[in-house]
Amino acid sequence: MSSQHRSEAAPMDDPEPLLATEPGPSERGFCAPDPVPEPLTVGIEEELLLIDPAGRTPSPHGPELVEASADALGDRVSTELTRYQVELRTDPHSCLKEADDQIRTSRRTVARAAARLGLRIASTGTPVHGQTVPVPMTPGARYARSTAHFRALDDEQLVCACHVHVGLPDPRDAVHVSNHLRPWLPTLTALTANSPFWAGRDTGYASWRTTTWGRWPVAGPPPYFESPAHFDDLVHTLLEAEGLIDRGGLYWDVRPSHHLPTIEIRVADAALTPDDTLVLGAVVRALTATALAAVRAGEAAPRPSPEILRAACWRAARDGLPGRGIDPLTGQLLPQTSLVERLLHTIAPALRRHDDLDLVREQWRRLRTEGNGADRQRAAHRRGRSADDVVDFVIAATCPQEGDTAPSPDHPLGT
Repeated sequence: MSSQHRSEAAPMDDPEPLLATEPGPSERGFCAPDPVPEPLTVGIEEELLLIDPAGRTPSPHGPELVEASADALGDRVSTELTRYQVELRTDPHSCLKEADDQIRTSRRTVARAAARLGLRIASTGTPVHGQTVPVPMTPGARYARSTAHFRALDDEQLVCACHVHVGLPDPRDAVHVSNHLRPWLPTLTALTANSPFWAGRDTGYASWRTTTWGRWPVAGPPPYFESPAHFDDLVHTLLEAEGLIDRGGLYWDVRPSHHLPTIEIRVADAALTPDDTLVLGAVVRALTATALAAVRAGEAAPRPSPEILRAACWRAARDGLPGRGIDPLTGQLLPQTSLVERLLHTIAPALRRHDDLDLVREQWRRLRTEGNGADRQRAAHRRGRSADDVVDFVIAATCPQEGDTAPSPDHPLGT
């Protein structure tokens, strides 16, 4: 990472994370009522890139890879918008260990199938280099309609995300929970940023995917919804105004799913490692459970101004974990690690109830040492001095061999 990208970065070697101790009532953040009684299910969708190892560039054989993996994975693997991508899905699980098993099994399965095609898979929010415009689109009526309607937006749409679905059978709950999640979106962005490179160079952003995704007409932080009827009316208006081609085009960072009994949190880049995916799933589920408890207790959701929230999301995408972030409720600049720990304090009761507290404590210690995916990609570049080295690192980290840990560059947050 160049000095200009680190000039405002806070050191990552501050005292032991606050989550290591039991949070007191004053430390629990925006809302921490008694948790809802039942465990919530979680399902995860991962978008991956297919890479030609000779040139370390995206390879347009996603449909062939899906076909080669379908016997083993069934509908847990599918095509994506571009031929450079595939999507992996878990089933809904109450136990994250079961989701973790499916994540690792699916990555290994498609990695082996890709190897038989002479290719590799990479989990990163943007390709490191080798951008082609326009990107080769996956055949299909909806994708063709999207290209005709949104034009050059689709030409450059080569980004990968990690989406987390949390089970909420009542769609009215999903609308109210969305309001409670909005202030946390910048923190989730900083925690999960994994797309610093684009077209062979460092963009200066930890999450370039977040920045490019904001060009879509219905994207970024969702608005505050006064009621479920307000949500329905707004979606209807957007459809009538042709800002959407269908409800699947609601690209807000949080949305009630249009086809599943879930709320979908879409803010994160594709996670570098299975461990990164797992901690995202745990945090998002606990955050949703905490918000749902607040909804059922009749607590009003915090309501940051749209302008400050948008700026906070931009700052989190630029600086990631090492820098400072904007508190959406006050506009104050704070160390991003402090904002993450505020989040973890808030959700600690829900993490404990879902038996995920020890997991998140362990993973947060790791992230404070190693950095997020963007930090580790940049460390690989510093170590190897080449974008090719970054691609090789991402490929290795995407699917570590069974029993191995993901590769970790030495001191990625150091000088």
